[in-house]
Amino acid sequence: MDTVSDTNTLGMLIRAERKSQSLTQEQLAGIAGVGVRFVRELEAGKESCQLGRALQVAQTLGLVLSVSTRRER
Repeated sequence: MDTVSDTNTLGMLIRAERKSQSLTQEQLAGIAGVGVRFVRELEAGKESCQLGRALQVAQTLGLVLSVSTRRER
């Protein structure tokens, strides 16, 4: 399991999974119901990307995100 502590890491994980599924940014945007610009900015780690849409893209790719406390690590 990868630990995501910043937007750059999340973007890199989303990009890697998209590429492993042989999807273009345009294809992913269409499937996820978001704009291509949003996918580009998400993969680039833009900090102001909307969380709900980012979760939508992750879910579309089959990625599961979870939250844990420092005590649980």
